[in-house]
Amino acid sequence: MRYFIMIALFSALLFGLSARTSGATTRPQARPEASVTLPQTTKRPKMRNEQLALFGLGKKRKQERARAKAEREGMVCGVSGLQGEVVGQVPGKISGCGVNDAVKLRSVSGVALSQHAIMDCVTAKALKTWVDTGVKPAFGKMGGGVRKLRVAAHYACRTRNNKTGAKISEHGKGRAIDISGFYLENGKEISVLNDWGKGRGGKALRAARKAACGPFGTVLGPGSDRYHDDHFHFDTARYRGGPYCK
Repeated sequence: MRYFIMIALFSALLFGLSARTSGATTRPQARPEASVTLPQTTKRPKMRNEQLALFGLGKKRKQERARAKAEREGMVCGVSGLQGEVVGQVPGKISGCGVNDAVKLRSVSGVALSQHAIMDCVTAKALKTWVDTGVKPAFGKMGGGVRKLRVAAHYACRTRNNKTGAKISEHGKGRAIDISGFYLENGKEISVLNDWGKGRGGKALRAARKAACGPFGTVLGPGSDRYHDDHFHFDTARYRGGPYCK
């Protein structure tokens, strides 16, 4: 009996050791980490042309903003094409003279004035309309285009044609300007005195004078009277019968 008990115990012991060995060998192994292969990337080539284009665009915009700022700083009468300075009240030396809210123009739509001209805003705007719709189309690309207007007279407290006892001139009210010539980009001057009725320059002068009738209330020049043979007189006086253009 003791023999069988010892055999049973020995068998149980062997079974336990076998189970432990089996458990050790059948235990699941840790899952190996998967290897991750990252896609290969190549460096983007330097965008030299794009960078230059953007730099050029930025520079152009900066220049445009600078020009716009300069225009705003020199703008008068609320119109960017009218460059000058605000003068304000200009008192007259004699009764009837003087200008309310006067400005002193130096250029109109990019066309310079030979001397800064004092006038009111109504006259300044009329001058701009004439330059845009009359002067520039009349001269076109002749000599590279019109660069400057020769101003013969602007504000002056005086009577008409400086006659004693005459009415106050529109010049004395800041409503008139006299133009005697047109300077071209190539340096040549087309003058009313020397070129009226002569060749291409004379034709341009005639067209420019004709275009002034409407923007201005009064237009005088060669053939009007002996006082206006060497210049155009423009003023913004208004008449019931319409513009007086002679």
